[in-house]
Amino acid sequence: MMERFQPTDLINDPRFQLAVELFNQADWYPAHDAFEELWHETSGQARQTIQGVLQVAVAQLHLQRGNRRGATLLYGEGLGRLKALGTPNLGLDLDQLCICVENRLQRLQQGQDPDDCTVPGLIYDSSVPE
Repeated sequence: MMERFQPTDLINDPRFQLAVELFNQADWYPAHDAFEELWHETSGQARQTIQGVLQVAVAQLHLQRGNRRGATLLYGEGLGRLKALGTPNLGLDLDQLCICVENRLQRLQQGQDPDDCTVPGLIYDSSVPE
């Protein structure tokens, strides 16, 4: 049986910190792998947060590979999941991530280049004690 992490344990897990770092370096496939490993070991709201972040990473990977339809679908799914969770979550400012993803999704839906706006990043919320 897999160990289930508490959110505070997950925030301090070096694998979580590496996953965030890979995401912020736009290293989408390794970020996806790193978050997916943690996703299998979490439950509840933390699991939903990781799944939303995973979907954004995979959307970025689809864009990198020229699959605009796949990116649109996964941005939409990830955005819906993350907006429902609220912020801060796992010490991350999900509001900022959602704003960025929403801008990119709108550009895709309008047939515009999403790369004209900021690439999504994960920012730690400074109001969350470490």
